[in-house]
Amino acid sequence: MTREANRRQFLSGEVFNTAPEPDEAPRKPPASGDSVRLETRAMACTWSVILNPGATEEVMTASSAFERVYELDRRLTIFRDDSELNQLNRMAASGEWHPMSAEVFGLLEQCAELYRGTNGCFDPVTRPLAALWRTCRQNGRVPREEEITQAKSWCGLEHVRFNRDELAISFELKGTGTPPLEIGFDLGAIGKGYAIDVVADELAKGGVDEYMVHGGYSSIRAQGGHNGADGWSVGIKNPLFNSKRLATLVLSNQALSTSGSNVQFFRHEGQRYGHIIDPRTGYPCDELLSVTVVAPTAAEADALSTAFYVMGLDNASSYCDDHPEIGAILVPIPQGTRTLAPVVRNIPETHLFFEP
Repeated sequence: MTREANRRQFLSGEVFNTAPEPDEAPRKPPASGDSVRLETRAMACTWSVILNPGATEEVMTASSAFERVYELDRRLTIFRDDSELNQLNRMAASGEWHPMSAEVFGLLEQCAELYRGTNGCFDPVTRPLAALWRTCRQNGRVPREEEITQAKSWCGLEHVRFNRDELAISFELKGTGTPPLEIGFDLGAIGKGYAIDVVADELAKGGVDEYMVHGGYSSIRAQGGHNGADGWSVGIKNPLFNSKRLATLVLSNQALSTSGSNVQFFRHEGQRYGHIIDPRTGYPCDELLSVTVVAPTAAEADALSTAFYVMGLDNASSYCDDHPEIGAILVPIPQGTRTLAPVVRNIPETHLFFEP
C-alpha cells in the first residue's frame, strides 16, 4: 500500500497521508464555548477540571475532588521517603511481605492485569533500568550490555506476589550483584490516569455529569459534552512540531493519554535514544514517535499508551483489533522525511479532525 491511501483506508487502520485530497474541504471540529476552569499543581504537573458554566455547587465539588489528587500524590510518589509506595519499595530486595492499603493494593493489582494483558510491554517494576539509562545519559554514554543485564535482573512485575486476603505484597526478584538504590514500583505510567479516574468518581458522586479533567495535559478524561456539543474537543500535538496541532479529537465518556519521545531523548554517536524503555530488552524503543490511546478509563489509557509505544505499530494495531473498546492514533518515526503518516484504530471519523 502506498502512503497516498484514502481516508477510508486510514480510518480502518492503514497508513494515511495527513494532507486532505485537493478537492476535499477540511472538516472542522465543534466550536468551543464558555467554560469554567479550576487548576492546581500535583504530581509534578498542572491539573485542570473544566466545566460548563452553571451551578456553583459543581465548582465546589470539583474543588473538593482535588483533595483526592493531593492524597494520592503523597501515597504514590517515589520522591517522598514516607510515601506508601516507597515503604513497599524499601522491602523489595528483602522478599518480605508488606501490608498495603486496599486502594493502593487494588491499583497494583490492576498494574499486574495490564502487565499480563500487554505481554509485559507495560511494566511498572523497571526502576533499575530507568536509573541506569538516566545516569548514562548524564555521562554522555550508553549502557554496556552487562550493565543492562544486571539492571534487568532486578526488574519485572512477574516477580511480584499478591496476597489478596492479607492485602500484602512481596517481591521475589532474581537480582544479581548488589541491589540497586532504585528498585520496586514506579507508577509514572499509570498514576496520573488513576488519579483522574478518582476525580471523575468524585465528580459523579457530586452530581456533575459534564466535565473534562486534565492531568498534565497528556492524560484526559471527558464526560458528557461541552456546551451542547457531542463531546469535548481535545487537541493532539504534532509530535514533530510541538507548537502545532496534529488533530482534534472529540472525546465523550472516555479517556485519552499520549506517550512519545519527541521531547525526551538524546543522541549518542548519531543514534537517537528515547526515554521510554522496552522492559523486555532493556533498550529504548525506536519505532513510534507518538501514541495516543482512547480507552474507557484514564488508567487504562495511560498504561496502554506506554505499552503501545513499546509494542510497536503492528502489535499495537493487533491489540486494538482484539479490544474494540480501545482506540489509538499511532505515529511512526518518519524515515527520511518530515511527513507524518499516522495510523488510526477504532476511532470514528466523525470524532477525529486532522489539521490540513
